[in-house]
Amino acid sequence: MVRREESVPFAFVADSGHFRSNVTPPRRRPSRTDLAGRVLLGVVVVAGLVGSLLLGMPALETPRPQDGRPDQPTAAESR
Repeated sequence: MVRREESVPFAFVADSGHFRSNVTPPRRRPSRTDLAGRVLLGVVVVAGLVGSLLLGMPALETPRPQDGRPDQPTAAESR
């Protein structure tokens, strides 16, 4: 074991260099349940966005006059 000159309050900090590795653990493939959960969550999110868009579109439309003329204030009619 290599001794360091500086004082280290905890022994595991001084020995941490021995345990470092550049090898990553193998990735585990997700199970069918995990995949089904992810797909279901994605479908719910997309359905929520589409539903809010469909329900919100009528509120974003501006009302159009029935006779084809632009709306004028009633004060302009009395002149």
